[in-house]
Amino acid sequence: MASKIIVLGSVNCQLRAAFTKLAKLQVKQNFAFAILVGNVFGDCSTESELDEISALLSGTTSVPLPTYFTLGDKPLPTRIAEKIEANDEVCPNLYFLGKRGTLKTSEGIRISALGGKLHTDAASQSKPETNAAGKFQPTYTETDARALFGTHSADILITNQWPKGIRTGSKVVIPEDQAKNLTEVPCLSDVAATLKPRYHFSSSDEVFYEREPYFHLPTEDSPDVKPLTRFISMAPFGSKQKSMYAFTLDLAAAPPLTIPAGATASPFRPPQTKRKGLPAQRESFKRFATDDDYHNNSNRPQKRHQRAPPPGPDQCFFCLSNPNIAAHLITSIGNESYLTTAKGPLPPNDLFTDLGFPGHMLIIPFSHTPTLNSISDPESRAGTNAEMQRYRAALHQMLSDRSSGKLGAVTWEVSRGNGIHTHWQFLPVPVDLIDQGLVEAAFKVEAENLNYPRFETRADGLDSSAEPVGGVRRRLLRGEGEGEEESSTKTDSAGKEKTLMLELNPDFRFDIQFGRRVMAKLLELDKRMNWKDATQSQPEEEADAEAFKEAFKKYDFTME
Repeated sequence: MASKIIVLGSVNCQLRAAFTKLAKLQVKQNFAFAILVGNVFGDCSTESELDEISALLSGTTSVPLPTYFTLGDKPLPTRIAEKIEANDEVCPNLYFLGKRGTLKTSEGIRISALGGKLHTDAASQSKPETNAAGKFQPTYTETDARALFGTHSADILITNQWPKGIRTGSKVVIPEDQAKNLTEVPCLSDVAATLKPRYHFSSSDEVFYEREPYFHLPTEDSPDVKPLTRFISMAPFGSKQKSMYAFTLDLAAAPPLTIPAGATASPFRPPQTKRKGLPAQRESFKRFATDDDYHNNSNRPQKRHQRAPPPGPDQCFFCLSNPNIAAHLITSIGNESYLTTAKGPLPPNDLFTDLGFPGHMLIIPFSHTPTLNSISDPESRAGTNAEMQRYRAALHQMLSDRSSGKLGAVTWEVSRGNGIHTHWQFLPVPVDLIDQGLVEAAFKVEAENLNYPRFETRADGLDSSAEPVGGVRRRLLRGEGEGEEESSTKTDSAGKEKTLMLELNPDFRFDIQFGRRVMAKLLELDKRMNWKDATQSQPEEEADAEAFKEAFKKYDFTME
């Protein structure tokens, strides 16, 4: 069923007038929802503006239909921010999408939003705001913009600023005195090119601008379809130029196979990262652990349970497209992968005094895929692996520098063809334990105790495709096919590495928490063996993530 939607330009605290107008239109048009772009509350510096907010919060001014908004150029008023923090809404029917947010409406329409202005200060780029005050400040970073890549697509995209190059190829003229005040941002071009929204709404202080529709190149999955995007920038509500825009969106309608008259090619270059079809999955997945029980290959009867349907990217807790992802744990976002602190980290934050934070990290590819080898596109597969290796090298360098060579690390991975979303776990380890062979022995002994196959030791540099980092090859080795393996690589402060691999057949019952259990015993952290026994409050998680980002910022290549 088609949904009718209405969009308003910057309201600037003219709340009574705007919602009264919407109420009159709603009686006749029956819109599914409304969207407010730009500044909803303005400066809130006059007595009349404060009265407008009071009337809204008290219910004197009512919102006649579900209405969504994000940030414009100005921060949200304190009273509005406090109400959102307390109730997740400003008042009935008025919902904040967040500075960077995604939403699927009850009609199934996917909305992505990035409010505010790009903050170009280097320090801010390396340390995005995650606290309550930051949520409501009108600035975003390029990292925030890249995070939207993980949503893969959108029906409606809302930004406060314009994407750079949006007027390229357009015949719609903007008066020169108005055009000079417009800000176009390159990272928003990448967002628009990646998400390919059906509608992209923005705002400006003076002008209404509706570009000719532009089409995107077809994909291999849909070679006959050229998706269309309509970019519309609204003038402020109450101005002489157009400040209200109504349209109908029918998700069930087949995409057009022909390009409508007047449409142009996309003004943006295709995004560098490729997001192709995702392989089928066969099991459910939790945040950083799936099973608390040991599994072995004994011959005793084992009860088989029917597996739940596999989660897609919007439900996978490693996919950025999941609206419920623990975003406050994310510390760096690259082009093909991202870095996050572990939920329920194995070390407490005071174990490594040279760090001041746990240092238990996850390196996660964007691709929703069970193994890196199952990424179908060769360029994307190579780029993902290279970037994840680069993250690992940067983490090693940070540990070595901060500990004066006293800390090395172990990285482990469970690579399974019937997995969900592969990732690497990275854990600091006193270099003495590595040099004395205790880490290697711990993995081998635990495998023997559980009647697992023997670990195979791989020496440095066996993989000739690995790119040298600092003169030493750093690479996790992994197998092919639908089997399983446990890969573990240890690195000391001098950069020497050894890789262990445990090859398992597809039917082998393997404990996915094997690596964590081994390291918990070795570091005498048995009480934290289960990640659920090491969980933290969100403020504690945020504090550890911020401490890590501060330490890592000079090693974070994504900020270059």
